[in-house]
Amino acid sequence: MNKIIFSLLVILTTALMGSSFAIGKIGLEYSSPLLLVALRFTFAGIIMAVIVRMFKRNHPKQGGDWFKIAIIGFVQTGGVMGCIFVALETINAGETSILTFINPILVVVLATLFLKIKYGLRQWLGVIIGFIGVFITLGAHLDFKIGTVLGFLSALSWAIGTLLIKKWGNLFDTWVLTAYQMLFGGLTLLVSSFLLETPFFIISFQSITILAWLAIMASIVQFAVWFYLLEKGDPGKVSAFLFLAPFFGVLSGWVLLNEDIKWYIMLGGLLIFTGIFLVNWKGKKANVEKKFTKQESL
Repeated sequence: MNKIIFSLLVILTTALMGSSFAIGKIGLEYSSPLLLVALRFTFAGIIMAVIVRMFKRNHPKQGGDWFKIAIIGFVQTGGVMGCIFVALETINAGETSILTFINPILVVVLATLFLKIKYGLRQWLGVIIGFIGVFITLGAHLDFKIGTVLGFLSALSWAIGTLLIKKWGNLFDTWVLTAYQMLFGGLTLLVSSFLLETPFFIISFQSITILAWLAIMASIVQFAVWFYLLEKGDPGKVSAFLFLAPFFGVLSGWVLLNEDIKWYIMLGGLLIFTGIFLVNWKGKKANVEKKFTKQESL
């Protein structure tokens, strides 16, 4: 692939990932958080499900396989995005994006504990640097807000989803898995909205535009570009560019929401990006297993 086109597509997909935090926070002016994210992924899942049916992609035949997709959707879309959108009510978009994108660091820890995968010194150095970055981003103290905890839980859910896709992902067509895990996750969030909050959605041109952007551009288009890059390039190296997403999250929060970028957030974010880069990037002689990238986007 032409390097210029590759670079532009990387910027496009990571910018869509990162900007969804600020746009989602704007959307909270018109909707309760769980309902907003539920509508986003229910609509995106329905559209993608229609597309994979039209193109006759290989669908699961057994009920157990559909159950596995539903579990992935519950954790990956339901857990991750539910935590993110509720977190946005108490902390800013930049902090939420930084906390969410520590997930590659948590993958190393969880994969070591539960899958007995061995990582090299570079990956563990990345984990240590990343956690130091998280501590600094939080102001170098442990006075957590509920949004801070939820931001961390979104990263943890993403890491768990990564391990589930590592275990089950090869059973499914990538596009079918993407479509239906979004749909199942969206429906889970829809039920959660009516159980855990007082749902509301103010219909206006602005709210419909925000919802359409989140469902189409920040979900379907972003997924499509990301998977295209993974197919055309080396997955491990492509995954390393995920560190750009929280950068765009902080940048979009500053541009769209006038959020202050405090010096310790910049320093902590830089360390987190460095940690993620070290965890993901593999040289030619690296013997670490390739990262599990089918689910690595919002």
